[in-house]
Amino acid sequence: MTHDKLILDHVYAHESELADRVFLTQPVGGGQVVDTTWAQAMDQSRRMAAHLKGLGLAPGARIAMLSKNSAHFIMVELAVWMAGYTTVAIFPTETAETVRYVLEHSEASLLFVGKLDSWPQQQPGVPAGLPCIAMPLSPKTEFETWEAIVARTAPLPGRPARAADDLAMIMYTSGSTGTPKGVMISFEGITRAGEGIVRDTRHWIGQDTECRMLSYLPLAHSFERSWVEAQALVDGRVHLYFAESLETFVQDVQRARPVLFISVPRLWLKFQQGVFAKMPPAKLDRLLGIPLLGKLIARKIRKGLGLDQVKRAGSGSAPIPPDLITWYRRIGLPLYEGYGMTEDNSYSHSSNDKFNAPGYVGVAMEGVQVRISPEGEILIKSPGRMVGYYKQPELSAESFTEDGFFHTGDLGELRADGLLKITGRAKELFKTAKGKYVAPAPIENLLNAHPMIELSLVSGVGQPAAFAIVLLAETLRPRQQEDALRAQVRAELDRLLAEINRQVSDAEQLRMIIVAREPWSIENGCLTPTMKIRRARIETAVAPLVERWYADQQKVQWA
Repeated sequence: MTHDKLILDHVYAHESELADRVFLTQPVGGGQVVDTTWAQAMDQSRRMAAHLKGLGLAPGARIAMLSKNSAHFIMVELAVWMAGYTTVAIFPTETAETVRYVLEHSEASLLFVGKLDSWPQQQPGVPAGLPCIAMPLSPKTEFETWEAIVARTAPLPGRPARAADDLAMIMYTSGSTGTPKGVMISFEGITRAGEGIVRDTRHWIGQDTECRMLSYLPLAHSFERSWVEAQALVDGRVHLYFAESLETFVQDVQRARPVLFISVPRLWLKFQQGVFAKMPPAKLDRLLGIPLLGKLIARKIRKGLGLDQVKRAGSGSAPIPPDLITWYRRIGLPLYEGYGMTEDNSYSHSSNDKFNAPGYVGVAMEGVQVRISPEGEILIKSPGRMVGYYKQPELSAESFTEDGFFHTGDLGELRADGLLKITGRAKELFKTAKGKYVAPAPIENLLNAHPMIELSLVSGVGQPAAFAIVLLAETLRPRQQEDALRAQVRAELDRLLAEINRQVSDAEQLRMIIVAREPWSIENGCLTPTMKIRRARIETAVAPLVERWYADQQKVQWA
């Protein structure tokens, strides 16, 4: 891969060399799927590109997409790029208010509306008069459809080129704090990230291995855009499958039988809890320890999850409990943690067969430089680096050191062999009344490793000691009013509290564990679209109760 090629050059090569190879597989309901080859995908994209070009918008005009992952998300992106414009993807779970903010802030000229679950609630966020096009699988709308436009428009010919410094996309961060920031990504940035990811993947799975992936984490997020879409567009031999819905997810995974599979910690935990719901952890642990039987059971679990063909599995986007990685490796799934952010196209650090350790996010990927500032902040220089924040030149300038390293805002430690450990986020550190700093993430990881817990939040600003709020596992939540279950939860969490307090410093000791009454979700604003917890939102919601919790001497309490 030479450095003068950009992502569209890779795509044009696949269009001619891999024309009949199936590229995208889209479920369309009732167990049916539509396969699209490279030639077919490019034919549709070129027809839409010709239509968009015919609108006569200014070069680089922003075209927005509001859609869940689908084959046509990729085709829209290619059409917009070939037409000379810039994509702005909006998380499909955003509120009308955020939809409006992104469309207005980016000055979008047009909106593609795709597969969505809550369009009636989101539609009021679309400014009156903004032209819209309905993608296949979209909710019923009055908009002109993708199919109608493609049917009447001749394909855009040739190999329309984009410059390395042209903007390919503006990615609005899911913002666990405040309004989303628009991260400007150039064709150079997304190409170098995609190429680096392909080199890394192919090194570990082999150059000729059939590579199937399931795309289900939001494509509006950098992790999926780089590790799934950009990788597929650069490699050409990746067969991308899409998920239909949450209800069909297990069947979707089993259809794809992925060779590469990436997920976020919350989902890795959910998969594990699903296994535990069928067999208690202690029994499973005992059986896995029996030489021949253990192997058979491990294979059966992987097959049940649809992950028996996986050669590499990855976790990113948030810290994952080291015990969880150990558990997956024990059932024969090669799970590796990675680290990256929107600002570097998620191209930063990755664990691998050679360099990995529980609690570490891996080593710098090819071409990435890393150092720790005197204040303990991780500074990264990546070939996938952003251009800056859209319409925020001061913030863009402040985000880089004089020699071009990005201020990640994460605190970390670097081992002599290059393995990086993240010890917390600078902004998340808080002081208790004792005046000592507490980093919540490592303590949350210890809590999240427990099979009864799905998510946790450690807080306690200005309080005598820190405390934790936990969300019980999905299988336990419907029964959390039952006295017998409460007694069991109390006993388990009491034991967990003592165990954690033995592992942390005096300043980090937890006074109590509070069991959340309501689940935290994207819909109620407690989670970001990428399933990170919105600390400020949860802390504000529980603020009136905190005093009462401290007054109560119980170590485990219900909110």
